[in-house]
Amino acid sequence: MTTPNQYIAPDYFNTDDLLSDEHKIIRSAVREWVNRSVKPTIEENFEKAFFPRHLIKEMGEIGAFGPFIPIEYGGAGMDYLSYGIIMQELERGDSGLRSMASVQTSLVMYPIYTFGTEEQKRRFLPKLATGEMIGCFGLTEPNHGSDPGSMLTHFEDIGDHFLLNGTKMWITNSSIADIAVVWAKDEQGIVRGLIAEKGMPGFSAPETNGKWSLRASVTGELVFDQVEVPKENILPDAKGLSGPLKCLSSARFGIAWGVIGAAMECYDIALRYAMERQQFGKPIAGFQLQQKKLAEALTEITKAQLLAWRLAVLRNEGRASAAHISMAKRNNVEMALNIAREMRQILGAMGITNDFPIMRHMMNLESVITYEGTHDVHLLITGHDITGIPAYK
Repeated sequence: MTTPNQYIAPDYFNTDDLLSDEHKIIRSAVREWVNRSVKPTIEENFEKAFFPRHLIKEMGEIGAFGPFIPIEYGGAGMDYLSYGIIMQELERGDSGLRSMASVQTSLVMYPIYTFGTEEQKRRFLPKLATGEMIGCFGLTEPNHGSDPGSMLTHFEDIGDHFLLNGTKMWITNSSIADIAVVWAKDEQGIVRGLIAEKGMPGFSAPETNGKWSLRASVTGELVFDQVEVPKENILPDAKGLSGPLKCLSSARFGIAWGVIGAAMECYDIALRYAMERQQFGKPIAGFQLQQKKLAEALTEITKAQLLAWRLAVLRNEGRASAAHISMAKRNNVEMALNIAREMRQILGAMGITNDFPIMRHMMNLESVITYEGTHDVHLLITGHDITGIPAYK
């Protein structure tokens, strides 16, 4: 079958014409890194439920962390289209890898940059950008996922510090994180953001095992039992749910782009297999039902590419709303998951083996369609936006 260097991304509508030379250079650099450092071992890592932590430093070197953060704080100062392209290429390797970068960038670096003090930005962002420091994001709780406003995690003002108590669940990077951006209610019931640091007494992060999805990614809990958080670790400009929701919008933007990479990979593998696999005296690509699968997959990828490109343009211009991002996240993840399922069928029984990446992508995408807002909730966000009536309350 194909080797990594033979990969050619589907671009049926010449969307490359919409990219600058700089965007193409960024894509090539990340794509080459994925081919060289991720693909040779990702199937084994997935099978063993092993996160390749040694790749974090390399991800920092290629600018995968905080690409849109200004250079003065350690970022690359790129635009949001560049961020999307990087996420696309990382997820072509594995959704777990892209998840790690999404959390580091949109759920840790973004809130510190957007809501933090100058001291916090200079203390944390440069190290997060290089991967010297790893972060996680604590919002979801055991009993409160789609309803974060009902969170129970809270903190009290104890004079010279805050006392933090509560539990967060389904946290990417939890057990390997040096810091956690934690969302908790103050004594007035207002949601605030705090930076909890590894090693603080009472702060633990047990890992979640037994996953059949995102196996090459770290997932766990954050447990806070009378944790003393210095007052200088509160994010002063984040008050209310708008803070974490803005972070989620940034992460969802990256997902809308990232899953296109997974869909591209599945399509490319299936097309090459269909052209080579002989049945009844000809390549199976010559049969109508296989052509239907391939043609529909390419159509959906093309639509997703154009949607993601337009979303990036709007975000660069400061005109992308949370509802825009929700629509793109929902549409593109469903697209990628459907394509993974259909392309797996083209490979027949070979499609369920780790000789090919399609089944792994399919299993990963089952998580992606749920996290950062479930598939159903994103539909209701669009419904709320067009009718003005919130159906989820």
